Amino acid sequence: MSIMKNIDKAQVMVLKDQVSYQEGQIVSKTLVQNEAVSITLFAFDKGEEISTHESGGDAFVTCLDGTGEITIDGVKYELHEGESIVMPAKHPHAVYGKEQYKMLLVVVF
Repeated sequence: MSIMKNIDKAQVMVLKDQVSYQEGQIVSKTLVQNEAVSITLFAFDKGEEISTHESGGDAFVTCLDGTGEITIDGVKYELHEGESIVMPAKHPHAVYGKEQYKMLLVVVF
């Protein structure tokens, strides 16, 4: 039984090419979802956002393309391609596409 889904295995790939931008939307592609970990790819069109919320696990974000704004406990951080940040569990956070923005989100519970 495979734990990962929605992605080819045993194949070299460019991760940011595995999810596509859609005008006026946030597109997500779940790769793993279980009680221990969640791995999801996101593509935000410019100006799209996930409003402030909290998670039960630490959320590790890596910018794959564009520029995103991560807000943690009211403090804004700008992420560019190749940069990462951890949104700690049970702390309010939000994600905003300052321009088109792709990210990999890994939440560890």
